[in-house]
Amino acid sequence: MRQTAPAIAPATASERVPQHIAIIMDGNGRWAKRQNRPRIFGHRAGTENIRRVLRACVESGVKVLTLYAFSTENWTRPQDEVSGLMGIFQDVLEREIDELDSNGVQIRHLGRIDRLSPALQAGVRNAIARTAHNDRIILNVALNYGGRAEIVDAVRALVEAGTSPERIDEDAISRHLYTADLPDPDLIVRTSGEFRTSNFLIWQAAYAEYYVTETYWPDFDEREVRKAIEHFGRRERRFGGVTAR
Repeated sequence: MRQTAPAIAPATASERVPQHIAIIMDGNGRWAKRQNRPRIFGHRAGTENIRRVLRACVESGVKVLTLYAFSTENWTRPQDEVSGLMGIFQDVLEREIDELDSNGVQIRHLGRIDRLSPALQAGVRNAIARTAHNDRIILNVALNYGGRAEIVDAVRALVEAGTSPERIDEDAISRHLYTADLPDPDLIVRTSGEFRTSNFLIWQAAYAEYYVTETYWPDFDEREVRKAIEHFGRRERRFGGVTAR
């Protein structure tokens, strides 16, 4: 995360900017394979890329950025890859927290924290507590996250609260999701050209615009962020209605 990238111009007031961008960060392994390097090399490069994407979002006026870091299904990957990823997450939290905090980034965690190691759990909780006062941009890290698991957790919370069946509606479920007080994503980006939602924000993404790029995540730089935002600005969002002509 120490590389220097060319600056990009902030979005103008006339541009339509998504308030919440969510990204499925895909292609790290294939990026590494192209360079005849191990998959973990690609994961490290992908982690290094987060800083410039975060900076581009801030400069463009995005208020919430959600990154799909590790899914509930990713535990089935080879153990050495999983261990390597967890080590990267721990290292990044320790190495980047000072700068993230000083730059006004509020860090939140989406997912089930209990399966993470005690050290990583402590690191996540520390990052959340330390940056809770920041309001420049919210960075959601979806770590051990699954969209179906999130809905299950929301329903369980409603049941545990004694909510009667007739009071369970869409608003009630939304209030018990990991993203309860946040706007739903306007734009969901998937890198590496795959056309799958991969169990990501499946409730919140009901009316999100999707943008798929062939670019692998480690190469998804500031200009790629702006390109995605520009595509979003040309979309006509009707939310199930029609546009008057």
